Amino acid sequence: MKKILLILLLLILGIVGYFWYKFSHTGSRNTGPKQQPITLLKHSAAFNAGVSNAMNAYFQLSAAFVEADTAGVKKHAGHLVSQLDSIPMNELQKDSAVVLQTATDIFGSVKSNTESLLKQTDIKEMRMDYRQVSEQLYSFLKAVNYEGENIYWQYCPMAFGDDNGANWLSKERQVTNPYLGRNHPEHGITMLHCGETKDTIKTK
Repeated sequence: MKKILLILLLLILGIVGYFWYKFSHTGSRNTGPKQQPITLLKHSAAFNAGVSNAMNAYFQLSAAFVEADTAGVKKHAGHLVSQLDSIPMNELQKDSAVVLQTATDIFGSVKSNTESLLKQTDIKEMRMDYRQVSEQLYSFLKAVNYEGENIYWQYCPMAFGDDNGANWLSKERQVTNPYLGRNHPEHGITMLHCGETKDTIKTK
């Protein structure tokens, strides 16, 4: 009789121990799929129109640099600032916090460097600010998952002299260099098409 009771006791302890182990470990292990960050796949028509208008102002700014037209540069830089203000950035609140913060920070840098360009009087200093605007616009378009027409990311290895290159954005695949332009004091028109396309920003 004692032997039977001992066997039953051991059996009960074994069952209790099994369920204690199972349930104590279940809570510490996440067996479900990992939650992915929310990604804004499509923008509104207003957002895309705002970005498109800002990029058109940027392309006009580039064209003014090609001609070394400082008055035109200031005009189109001012237009770019106003078009940037028309982009409904609050729409990005529907995206992940990382994308929102990244895009907002870059957007602020685009504006501040464009405003800095407006204060310059020397075309070389203007082009230095333009280089920063171009770099930041490129990052911004990547961050917000740009949805417009193809844009080409182009590079000139001697924009500010030998081994001092710079990038810019273009709506045309053919290179038309805004750093050396048509009337460069040293090279004249010979470096107008100096450069190459490094990347193409396409609608995802």
